[in-house]
Amino acid sequence: MTTHALIPRLLKRPDRSFFLFGPRGTGKSTWLQEVLPGAPRFDLLDASLFLELSRDPHRLEALIGNRPSGTWVVLDEIQKVPQLLDEVHRLMETRRWRFALCGSSARKLRRGGANLLAGRALTLSMESFSAVEVGKAFGLDRALNWGLLPFVHNEPKDAADILAAYVNTYLKEELQAEGLIRNAPPFIRFLSVAGQINGQIVNAQNIAREAAVARSTVDTYFSILMDTLLGHRLPAWRPGIKVREAAQPKFYWFDPGVARAAAGLLREPADRIWQGYALETLIYHELRVYNEISRKHRPISYYRTPAGSEIDFVIETAKRRQDTVPRVVAIEVKRAERWDRAWEKPMQALAAADGVKVDGMIGVYCGSRAYRFGGVQVWPFMDFVKALYTGEVF
Repeated sequence: MTTHALIPRLLKRPDRSFFLFGPRGTGKSTWLQEVLPGAPRFDLLDASLFLELSRDPHRLEALIGNRPSGTWVVLDEIQKVPQLLDEVHRLMETRRWRFALCGSSARKLRRGGANLLAGRALTLSMESFSAVEVGKAFGLDRALNWGLLPFVHNEPKDAADILAAYVNTYLKEELQAEGLIRNAPPFIRFLSVAGQINGQIVNAQNIAREAAVARSTVDTYFSILMDTLLGHRLPAWRPGIKVREAAQPKFYWFDPGVARAAAGLLREPADRIWQGYALETLIYHELRVYNEISRKHRPISYYRTPAGSEIDFVIETAKRRQDTVPRVVAIEVKRAERWDRAWEKPMQALAAADGVKVDGMIGVYCGSRAYRFGGVQVWPFMDFVKALYTGEVF
């Protein structure tokens, strides 16, 4: 059996009860074992435990036993038994125990009428590795092609097989077993199309036609991918600077390797266009991870004018108020080894417009040199990521 050194995660454990959500395979259980060693752990994937606690949630107290206040308890796959949350709430109040509640989706919890403990527990997110977490072992080409899921990173020779299994067993079989999809073949067709449009504007009508499903079904399927944290809608930023600004969202998978697997392209070389979207996916991933670990939670969007010029990411650092304009940081991402200054024009046009204050204009590319062109900072990918986590971006 291959063993690997544990890669420390950026996410820090809070001192109070929390939910930890994230896609399957991102290392949630491993992290919980690391930050809560020795805590009693109950995995609801265990069929007998699932049945026992489904029938009688009050059994949880007896299973935990006579432990002092402040004790940590880990409940894995909490979404499988939503009714347990009432019991968890009671035990938090009466026994003063702290709970780490782990799962791959809040969908079932909310649908089951649960209120996520009415604010008595924080909500944390965990995704694939960050490039900062991987450190010197990070390779941009490998990340663009195969993503940064922990088991893919740890077994690079088997990346294609692991990603194929991830899609086949989880995205198809488990989602169906959870009752999230009733009929697998239409969903499989949708997955392929959704994989191919990674990083692009969502045109539900076109997707419905390509996947041979109803238009309303496309909306349902996208909701499933987002509820299970496998994908994210990147909204269009609409500051009202120009009329008819783009309003349709883009869709990004949480990991470029999973997007490639869903698209059915694992056995084909990734072309430059695909890698361009994969690079945007990695940047969006790093922005989300930094937003989470910094607890800043700044809104992230993209901006496109009616003329078709586009800025890949707009981070809103201050919202519009009655007497002030919104403040933003603009980021342009290019899969190229040489930076072309023509790529700066959309950001400069935004900076020159009334009604918004652009605090930063940043270019990210695949070259090796950093540049400063007037108000535009251009960074190689890894330089950008390091600047992001030291708070230099926002």
